[in-house]
Amino acid sequence: MRRLFPVTDLTPADDEGEWSLDHLADAYAYPEQDGPWLRANMVSTLDGAAQHDGRSQPISCESDMRIFGTLRGLADVVVAGAETVRLEGYRPARAREAFAARRAAAGQGPAPAIAVVSGSLDLDFSLPLFVSPLVPTLVLTGTGAPADRIESARKAGAEVVIAGEGSRVDPARAVRELADRGLKRLLTEGGPRMLGQFVAAGVLDELCLTLSPMLTAGNAQRIAGGPSVPVPERFALASMLEEAGFLFTRYRRI
Repeated sequence: MRRLFPVTDLTPADDEGEWSLDHLADAYAYPEQDGPWLRANMVSTLDGAAQHDGRSQPISCESDMRIFGTLRGLADVVVAGAETVRLEGYRPARAREAFAARRAAAGQGPAPAIAVVSGSLDLDFSLPLFVSPLVPTLVLTGTGAPADRIESARKAGAEVVIAGEGSRVDPARAVRELADRGLKRLLTEGGPRMLGQFVAAGVLDELCLTLSPMLTAGNAQRIAGGPSVPVPERFALASMLEEAGFLFTRYRRI
């Protein structure tokens, strides 16, 4: 049985306690606001591992992927680090009929754009993600990116966005650059290093975290890595779903 427990009353979503794509889309709707809203979607085991054998799929489940698809169906743009794009085998986002009317009503295109963050542009620009997306892929990089790699990205059809100095992409500037292009409903799927940079920069508005009922031990990455913040930032629980021991939580910045 699948249940949605809103924090406000802790009652099931309906009489049967079931949730559909439409219900999920309503539950995970972006807030109405003028500026950008950056949410992250990550999965973690009970002992804090964000991956197993370098990938998130082994610690995920079918319902987690259903929420994954819902979050993509609501977003203007999906932001991912270059390492995650390589490890997870990213492909272009596809249009889904289940979200077509909702996206049209919100003034969105048929599918979210993918934005890849890479200072070095060490990417295979012959992949479908770059040469045959439904919506042109964006590449966020810095002023010091190799000129030949910038040219390769553009020849493949990607839009190159300068969002930092030297070889570094500035997280806050990346959010602004995307918002300036009308991409205000942002979703980041990692990896952990990039999420850590968004957290450290103070630009993460919401975390959608799946807690997987698994233990992996080992030395896998946490969901966020990199520099720490001087003072831990407090988020509030907005909603929680449960199925087969998996907890699907949503936290928002206070």
